[in-house]
Amino acid sequence: MSKTSRKWILSGLIVMFLILLGFSVHHNIAYELGNKPDFQITKHDERVKNGVMVFCYHRILSTDGLVKFDENVSPNTQFHDFNVNLPSFKHQMNYLQQHHVKVISLPTMMKMVEKRAPFHGKYVVITFDDIDRTMIDNAMPVLLKHHYPFTDSIITGNTGWYKQGTKLATWPAILKMKKRAGRLVTFGVHTNNMHYLVHDGTPVFNLPKNFTRFKRDYAVSQDILKQKVGYKSPIFTYPYGSGTPQIQKFLDQQHRLQVILTLNDGIVTDHSDLKQTPRVIINSNSWDSVKRWINYN
Repeated sequence: MSKTSRKWILSGLIVMFLILLGFSVHHNIAYELGNKPDFQITKHDERVKNGVMVFCYHRILSTDGLVKFDENVSPNTQFHDFNVNLPSFKHQMNYLQQHHVKVISLPTMMKMVEKRAPFHGKYVVITFDDIDRTMIDNAMPVLLKHHYPFTDSIITGNTGWYKQGTKLATWPAILKMKKRAGRLVTFGVHTNNMHYLVHDGTPVFNLPKNFTRFKRDYAVSQDILKQKVGYKSPIFTYPYGSGTPQIQKFLDQQHRLQVILTLNDGIVTDHSDLKQTPRVIINSNSWDSVKRWINYN
């Protein structure tokens, strides 16, 4: 057998191995994702005719080749549960416009609920957690094009960090974004330095022994936000979606706080408790259920 023939055979075997490996990885990902919550809204919520759905985004990824490869082969749930690619995000924003869904700011929603008057029609509030560079680089231009208001919840002590495979925005980048977006952007606090899980998967701030630390952390997050953007926020966003009764009671007692963003199921109505504001994680799995809510008459 010639040297050239051996090279071709070897190349063929490598290609076959890569194809089989890709199929196996894809199958394993499909199995893993198939056993995870799909984040779709409940059938009951799909039939709520009048109310505000609060969208929760994390990262809006570009569509370069590396990102596409990672989306296809990576079992990391960050790529599937908390990421939306830029074409999908543009489609979602266009869909809201085309279907005449009113996109309102979080402060506007707060005023609507305070009136306790019945809502008429469907509204959406757009929120982003963590605030990495993709929110500023990819999502913000789309939002400004539509003139859609949005709320950014900042981990005030982690800006500029690499966290779970993503680069959190720096304060200079956030302040530049604030200047460009103007009144369209509202800021919330997302803890100062307590946005992580301990070894058993429990959010660190939910451990009873860390309650005093959480209270200090909350105060620091508000102080830093005021120093950077000029005000303390009436909005707190739970890392990982919820807190213990002890944490919730403490936050309820903070007179400045008017909204606590969770990941509970539900649609905001005129009788909602904004200290337990529900949100929907938007991803490729949940979007179809959101569309069903938009189109339900």
